[in-house]
Amino acid sequence: MASTVEKVSSNQVKLTFEVPAAEFDAALQKAYLRMRGRVQVPGFRKGHAPRKVIETMYGESVFHEDAFNLLFPDVYEAAVEEHGLFPVDQPDVDSIDQMAAGQDLKFTVKVFVKPEVELGEYKGLKQVKYVHQVTEDDINSRIDRDVEKATTLQDVTDRPVEKGDTVNLDYAGSVDGVAFEGGTAQGQTLEIGSGTFIPGFEDQMVGMAIGEEKDLNVTFPDPYQSEELAGKAAVFHVKVNSIQAKVKPELDDDFAADVSDYTTFAEYKEAIKKELTDNAEKNADVEMENALIQQVVDASDCDIPQAMIDDEINMMKRQLRMNMMYQGLKYEDYLKYTGQTEEQVSDMYRPEASNRVKMQLVLEAVIAKENPELTDEEVNKEIEEEASRRGQSAEDFKAALNDRTTEALRQNAKLRKVVDMIKAAAQIEVKDASERVDASQVASDMMKVIEDEEAKEEASEEENK
Repeated sequence: MASTVEKVSSNQVKLTFEVPAAEFDAALQKAYLRMRGRVQVPGFRKGHAPRKVIETMYGESVFHEDAFNLLFPDVYEAAVEEHGLFPVDQPDVDSIDQMAAGQDLKFTVKVFVKPEVELGEYKGLKQVKYVHQVTEDDINSRIDRDVEKATTLQDVTDRPVEKGDTVNLDYAGSVDGVAFEGGTAQGQTLEIGSGTFIPGFEDQMVGMAIGEEKDLNVTFPDPYQSEELAGKAAVFHVKVNSIQAKVKPELDDDFAADVSDYTTFAEYKEAIKKELTDNAEKNADVEMENALIQQVVDASDCDIPQAMIDDEINMMKRQLRMNMMYQGLKYEDYLKYTGQTEEQVSDMYRPEASNRVKMQLVLEAVIAKENPELTDEEVNKEIEEEASRRGQSAEDFKAALNDRTTEALRQNAKLRKVVDMIKAAAQIEVKDASERVDASQVASDMMKVIEDEEAKEEASEEENK
């Protein structure tokens, strides 16, 4: 089999094939043997008619399509490997120029491949790194999380329900005097003010005493998960069984010892400040790195085949389905509640998917151009980090590695090295995050200035009149 490749565009090639007659004849015979059992020929038992008889009866080309389909996968894969191609879509048979018994099979195929990337500048870039300065409010908010975990509940018997209390209650709901499914419960626990129940329910319980019964008038939201209740007025008859109030711990050394590895509150607070400061630095680094990479992507150019973008969109939609499944939701319900179609979800993801694909292609192009050499230490570090992400020991993970996974990890290590190179060559200006200019606010301010100027001009014109 002989094949040649011709570039059609930056992301598509044309392959021309010439398969020897002997190979095509063998495929014809194989097609005949597979099909003869499905062909009924008068005078012959089913499956026993000679090939020549069938061809005479149905035409010489009766087995051509099946013979072609039998040959194609092997000759196509061989050509892809021979010419070092990276197809990103299914091949399209462009033309069949010669197909007959006793003759070479000649045909051409077009297929989209990974596009060529015209790299822009990726060294000497400029970027601002905005670092959030940890404030006392940040520290207190972080402490509040530990306070919440250490908070206990204490029975209350000498006062009515207040916002923030946890109430044990019975309730029975009805619409137009008729009880509805899921509207009745006993011994239900509810934190007042949590927004767990439908709007108005919790607010009307404030002031109720233990043992008190009361009718609460509420209206179900529209839309609502239960369509038959959406927008309907309802009455809930409730009874308060018990009240519990939150008891927060004192912020002292005992609290610090209970919620951390530190023995004093001062040490605990200082550790939190350091944790928040380190996180702020890491977040700023990641944001700055992403912005640098996006600069490289925006400065580069490539014609991305639609199939690559569609594949990325499908991957993102599969991830969306999986995330919803983990939350106990159905993707079909998501579409219904949001009023979206499959096509609209795809369109929503399209810009991000296109950017993701372009980013991957551009970074691969930078890796190919720089061809960074890896040390054993760098490869081992990548393997160990991947093992950690999968919750495995480095030894067990290494033992299960195959060539494909190893090469993928090597590529990841090269990517990290290239990104580090881009960062090292960039001019980074560090600023306080409070100095960040909100682009939307700038646009809004500019529009206000323009509107003010237009108003002044109109007022001036009126005066002149």
